[in-house]
Amino acid sequence: MINGRVDGWTRREFLSATAVAGSGVFLGLRSESAAGEAPPETTKLRLARTISICQAPQYVAEALFEAEGFTDVQYVGDPTIPDKLLASGDAQMGMLFAGPLLIRLDEGAPIVILAGGHIGCLELFAHDPVRSMKDLKGRSAAVSLGSAAHVFLAMVMAYVGLDPRKDVTIVGSSPVDGMRMFEERKVDAYIGSPPRTQELRARKIGRLVINSTVDRPWSQYFCCVVVGHREFVQKHPVATKRAMRAILKGAEICALEPDRAARALVNGRFTQQYDYALQAMKDVPYGKWRDYDPEDTVRFYSLRLHEVGMIKSTPQKIISQGTDWRFLRELKKELKT
Repeated sequence: MINGRVDGWTRREFLSATAVAGSGVFLGLRSESAAGEAPPETTKLRLARTISICQAPQYVAEALFEAEGFTDVQYVGDPTIPDKLLASGDAQMGMLFAGPLLIRLDEGAPIVILAGGHIGCLELFAHDPVRSMKDLKGRSAAVSLGSAAHVFLAMVMAYVGLDPRKDVTIVGSSPVDGMRMFEERKVDAYIGSPPRTQELRARKIGRLVINSTVDRPWSQYFCCVVVGHREFVQKHPVATKRAMRAILKGAEICALEPDRAARALVNGRFTQQYDYALQAMKDVPYGKWRDYDPEDTVRFYSLRLHEVGMIKSTPQKIISQGTDWRFLRELKKELKT
């Protein structure tokens, strides 16, 4: 664990440096209309905390939130159920895996997807003789039930013709316990996200079978998206846009300065191992929020979830009732490289 100063940088120094990103100096970004905007309707912002550090953009954006007018920013709740935090309103915004959010939308939860976050992050590891998804038939996999990893695993299995309900034995466990069981060969497969996946590769535990960052079709769509609680978005449109701008600039920090982003994650106590955090920042393709269409992601995942019986709504219903792209369109015009 790294505390205090890392390679000449403290967390406060990093945050001070990134604060200038609000004016576009640090990242080479500039906003044409931010200076003329009204202040946020509220200076408080509650973000859903997650178990994965792939949502780093919302964590390294602390000084960016301050530059946008937020004086009280909190990362709240049980990190294993961030989608429920958004649905209940305990969290107002966050960057989360799209799958569970679509399930909540199908249930009628008052949430709205606002933008794409990043491509890929979930990976499936297995022990021999498993070398492909189809080889998992009749075997076991450890995953946290109802989690993003569980939803993704079900979609991938269905995509290759496996029945998620009966072809693979799902062993419910926490991410840490699941990884331990996989290491001890008590299960055949494990699906996880950063920094655990970086640790598995570094320690050469198991074989990588699926990597959503590079394997099609998953790599063609956003993995995590920016989402807000509907009431917060409706009542605080200026705050919503300003928070989104901070998060998307945070993604640029992760893409352009992965070492400094990793240091901020460690010093902010979002993770302990700098090496794994740095590798995660390099592995996940941040800074792609302009390049992919988040509506395509919602449509693709909605179809996959419908196939496995996890949602009943059509993709068009999910899109019409659970998305709002107006802030993203504005930010794409304002933020230029």
